[in-house]
Amino acid sequence: MSTPVLELSGISKTFGAVRALSDVDFHVGEGEVVALLGDNGAGKSTLVKVISGAHPADSGGVITWDGKPVSIGSPSDAQRLGIATIYQDLALCDNLDIVGNLFLGNEKLHFPGTLDEVEMEGRARELLDSLSVRIPNLRVPVASLSGGQRQIIAIARSLLGQPRVVMLDEPTAALGVAQTAQVLDLIERLRDKGLGVLLISHNMADVRAVADRAMVLRLGRNAGDFPIADTSYEEIVAAITGAADNPVSRRSERTGASALATEDK
Repeated sequence: MSTPVLELSGISKTFGAVRALSDVDFHVGEGEVVALLGDNGAGKSTLVKVISGAHPADSGGVITWDGKPVSIGSPSDAQRLGIATIYQDLALCDNLDIVGNLFLGNEKLHFPGTLDEVEMEGRARELLDSLSVRIPNLRVPVASLSGGQRQIIAIARSLLGQPRVVMLDEPTAALGVAQTAQVLDLIERLRDKGLGVLLISHNMADVRAVADRAMVLRLGRNAGDFPIADTSYEEIVAAITGAADNPVSRRSERTGASALATEDK
């Protein structure tokens, strides 16, 4: 296996008496989509915040970037390395247009105090074209976009910093079928560009559609690392719940028995 872009070993994080993560290992390589799975309270959000620098890890663990030890003590550290994080709230400004949102905080100036709108719009169009994203008018307010388009704009904005690892927190939550397909297509294009993608999702259909591996957390600890192509839905759910006998496995047994009974008739 080639050296992962990002690798964490023995990562722990405590908040007072609460141990949110305990000796967690994780890695993602170039051109790989890794789904981070787990029940509520499993530690997924804490791990993402450790990687993004929002919650620095406790001492004792090791984080490496291209095989070299690094320290991520703040969001700026993560950004300098090449880690981009897109949270569920997207942090978009509804009253600004697409170009304004893409370059918010990173505006291009023509003269001191004067925005170079032509350059920004040109670069915005090039970026979206490179992602095969079709939005005819880049000057419409973001508030008028669909949920899928808003998610795509948030992801595109993160790419202006030329990251090598992109973390997506529930990117298809509350999206319709067509909008979900748009976002999943974009995740596949990020992989094709050689980026490492960390995908947090509760939607197993989305995970099976785009992820290469599924890394499961349970109660703040590693509970399995599964290649998606060789792992059943029931195996992953068993790792998430910690029990082979769970509602998903029981339903699978019932439906399987019903199918056999129907065939015998």
